[in-house]
Amino acid sequence: MQVIRHSADTLRDALISGSPVLQAQYEKYGPGEKRLLSEAFQPNSTIFRPVVVHSPSDWIPSHPELAETFQEFYEKSYRCIPRAQKKTIYVQTIGPFGESSSGTQAYIHWLKEYCQAFFFGLPVQIQGPVLISATGCAFRVNEHSQNLQIHAGDVLRYLKRVKPADALCIVGATMIDLYPRNSWNFVFGTASLTEGLGIFSFARYDDNFYSPDYRGRLKISQLLAPLDYSVFDCYYTPPITSTLLLRSCKTLTHEIGHMFSLLHCQWLGCVMQGSNHLEEADRRPLHLCAICLRKLQNALGFSIAERYKALLQWIEAGEDDAERGGACSQTQLHFPKPVEAFQDHRKWIRKCLSILGE
Repeated sequence: MQVIRHSADTLRDALISGSPVLQAQYEKYGPGEKRLLSEAFQPNSTIFRPVVVHSPSDWIPSHPELAETFQEFYEKSYRCIPRAQKKTIYVQTIGPFGESSSGTQAYIHWLKEYCQAFFFGLPVQIQGPVLISATGCAFRVNEHSQNLQIHAGDVLRYLKRVKPADALCIVGATMIDLYPRNSWNFVFGTASLTEGLGIFSFARYDDNFYSPDYRGRLKISQLLAPLDYSVFDCYYTPPITSTLLLRSCKTLTHEIGHMFSLLHCQWLGCVMQGSNHLEEADRRPLHLCAICLRKLQNALGFSIAERYKALLQWIEAGEDDAERGGACSQTQLHFPKPVEAFQDHRKWIRKCLSILGE
């Protein structure tokens, strides 16, 4: 196990920068916002912790990347900044999403609301679902999991064709496993930073996915016909648990974060860290580190405190749902939001709001 600790000066420069212009922008933050952001370079901070690498198979050892400072982010020529006519985040659901239509409706509704809180101030629209056949994508049976997979690149090309004119970005979400090329085993998700396109899968977030008894394993032995999408007609989708919802929210915000030109984070524990496997994905937090938070805040212009309040409200509304035995009557979903797995994140947000003076 390796703890990656950057010096306080390095983290301070990554956050504030040596540019007089960006330093002046930083000075416009309120006292509470500065207190929170400065936690990034406090050695014993309980808010922003160092990255911990557990094995050579983790993302950072196996994908060497440069750590991007706020100044480097700010100076990008292709940064994604919302405009009056292009500010909507679209999430296109692809294929089946649950064993019941009402359960699917609830799950997608929760994801939409979480996304709106995370990317505070931007509208989010859910599209779909569309059938796998509509994308025209290639597919295969994974030789290790014996589970169906669809080609991520083909789905990105489909999303490019259907991207609405007012879309800031469009991200595909599916319960079907993904592969980016024949030589790869799988990928959790992939994105094009310059085109505002992304696709991610929740398939491997089922606790039983790697079990030999996983219900999604294909039961047929014959070779698949290239365009016979009927094989997806009875595709197994996992039950929607609190853990699945937590993992889904992480992946959703991580991939859409790439749409805003946020690279994989190398600085501190952050939802923008890369992950090679489920254990590593579970270790990364739900929150942005201070450096990535400043990047996103610069792009969207939100109040940091109001954003945290919206995220807290999303969690606590789920607790209220559970007490009432159902979700918001306005949506007619009648499912309590399973937020048990979000309790550590709830405590973390409350700490941040306390530092902010809220």
